Amino acid sequence: MTETTQTPTPPGGEFDAYKPRSPEFRLAADALRGLRQDLFHDAFAYRPLPRRSEGGPIVRRLTGRIREYAAWLPHTLITGAGLIALLVGTADSNPLVGLCVLAPVLLTMARPVGAFWLSLAMAPVTAVLGQNGDGWPWQPGTFICHVVVLYVVALRTRPRTAAWMWVLTALYGLMAESVGSGGYGSGSDLIPMLFFTALLLLGVTVWHIRREARQEVTAQQTVTAHERSKRTLLEERTTIARELHDVVAHHMSVVAIQAEAAPYRVENPPPELERAFATIRENAVAALTELRRVLGVVRAEDYEAPDAPQPTLGDLDALLANVRDTGLSVEKTVTGAVRELPQGVELSAYRIVQEALSNTLRHAPGASARVEIGYVLGGLGLRIVNGPPPAPALVKPSPGAGHGITGMRERVSMLNGEMTAARTDDGGYEVAVFLPVTAVIEGDA
Repeated sequence: MTETTQTPTPPGGEFDAYKPRSPEFRLAADALRGLRQDLFHDAFAYRPLPRRSEGGPIVRRLTGRIREYAAWLPHTLITGAGLIALLVGTADSNPLVGLCVLAPVLLTMARPVGAFWLSLAMAPVTAVLGQNGDGWPWQPGTFICHVVVLYVVALRTRPRTAAWMWVLTALYGLMAESVGSGGYGSGSDLIPMLFFTALLLLGVTVWHIRREARQEVTAQQTVTAHERSKRTLLEERTTIARELHDVVAHHMSVVAIQAEAAPYRVENPPPELERAFATIRENAVAALTELRRVLGVVRAEDYEAPDAPQPTLGDLDALLANVRDTGLSVEKTVTGAVRELPQGVELSAYRIVQEALSNTLRHAPGASARVEIGYVLGGLGLRIVNGPPPAPALVKPSPGAGHGITGMRERVSMLNGEMTAARTDDGGYEVAVFLPVTAVIEGDA
């Protein structure tokens, strides 16, 4: 006998659990979730009002003790608004009304969301304690108190919280109108309250949106500037690697050739010496091959290797002549015993002078410049200084790409040197560089 198993039919309630929720239901659920998160969850959490930043546009213009007191300006304004509500609520009314309207305003500086609930709860209390019938459902003092509380809490929270506070205020006003209309005076201030607070909260919301947009733009600009700086640094390092390739490749080629020819310069060299020179040549050729391979990685697709050798300080006069042809008055001063330096130092020194003079042409058109080269025992000193532009109001400087100082610093850092670049007292600019050069003793060479 075959036994069949029949799946029981779930009750209707279980079928409903598997039904897809409608967009309206999800919207309502999200709204209630936002209400619970904004106004019910940790409603009385302690959130003290911070002091005003000293970097603000107003505070930073003040000095001395006034600047310290200005940091407490928000607290002073809120306290002043609370005292105004106290005076209005106490006039021609029960003194307890003044305390009831003062407490929520002061509470906004410590527990903002809790201050809103306290202000909403004080509305019917002050309506009962009040001795006049000037306003319903808000007494005059309560009206001022609730407006101030809504404004301060909206400033300290997000726009969604402000919207919920306005909705709850409207619901309370409608309920109070339906329950107590005619019992506490014929005039109703519900419409003025809703209209005035709607305009106020709308302005606060716009302020929030602008502040968030400004912060986002500032953060994006910071990230962009950081990425641009990194890209500039990588481009300068790539340029330096390309330029130094010829220098290093030349030396490695000389090592390989001399190692190959050395055994033939000695009569009957021992086998150990021949093997040593062969090993030197193999290592030099391998290093040269790896150098060319690495250079191929950093070389751009449109890069073309220069036909002429890399420039040195001996080519500096030609550079200065070209600069003078553009209208820049430049002088050169050389001190110390002129000697041949390592090609890497010569190339870096030439490029530093070239870039410094290019910056002078871009940023100080019409100014004069001076190039000072000092050969000292421990290395080479460079100083390129230019004066201020003669007519800055008539001739605008070229903005440039901003790579000059970065490239110079990279070259100096590569040679373990030192560099300073700053404006001079007369409005010009000065670049001072020291490139160390290790002295080679002929007996040790």
